Amino acid sequence: MYSYESSGDATRSPNEFHAPVSTKTSPAAQIPPEKLRPSAAEQTATAIQYVSTYLRQQREHYFAVARPLSHQDKASMGSCFPPALLDQVRIVQLEGQRVSTPSFYAEARTLGFDSLPEVTHMDSVTFLDVVVFNEALTPRSLFHALVHAVQFHVLGVERYTELFVAQFMRTKTHFTVPLEAQAFSLTSKFMRPCVGEFSVSVEDEVRSWATDGRY
Repeated sequence: MYSYESSGDATRSPNEFHAPVSTKTSPAAQIPPEKLRPSAAEQTATAIQYVSTYLRQQREHYFAVARPLSHQDKASMGSCFPPALLDQVRIVQLEGQRVSTPSFYAEARTLGFDSLPEVTHMDSVTFLDVVVFNEALTPRSLFHALVHAVQFHVLGVERYTELFVAQFMRTKTHFTVPLEAQAFSLTSKFMRPCVGEFSVSVEDEVRSWATDGRY
C-alpha cells in the first residue's frame, strides 16, 4: 500500500517529489495485466483440483437418490462390461431439472476457456460410479456413460482428471479429448446395425489405450 516519507525527506528538492508516478507505484502495479495471469502450469493444476473435487462432490450428492441398474439394463450391457461394474454403478433420472453448471466455470471463462463442456445439455454425466441422466435413459446414453465409468475405474479419478484437463486445455474442446473420443467411438460401434451381437470388452479397450499412451 502506501509508504510514508521520513522527516529527513523535507530537505529533498521539489523535483524529487515530482518524480514520474511510475517510479512510485508498487511493483505489482507496474506489471502488465497479462503478466499477472496464472501460468499454463498453474491453470492446469487449479483446473485438475476443481474438476476432481466437483466430480467427487456430485457423486456424493446424487448417490443418496441413485438406484441400481435394472436387470434388463445389465443384460443389454453384459457383453461389454464386467458384471461387478454393472452391479456397482448407480443411476439417477432427473425430471424437471438438469445437472447444474459447475461453479468454477465462471472463473475458467475469464481465463479464455469458452468451450467448456455444457453439462446441462448432455444426455448424461458420469460422476465416477454414479450416472445422472438429463434425458431419458436409452441404450446409447447408457453405454456411453458406462464407458466413462470404466475409465474412472481403470484410471482412478485423479488420473482421469489429469488426462482430461491436460487434453482439453490443449485442444480447447471436450469432443476431441481422447477419453471422450473413445466413448463416442465405442458407442457408435455398439449402435451400428450389424449381423450378430456387438461384443467387446470395454475394460480391455480402456486398459489398452492407457498402456499405449493414447489418452
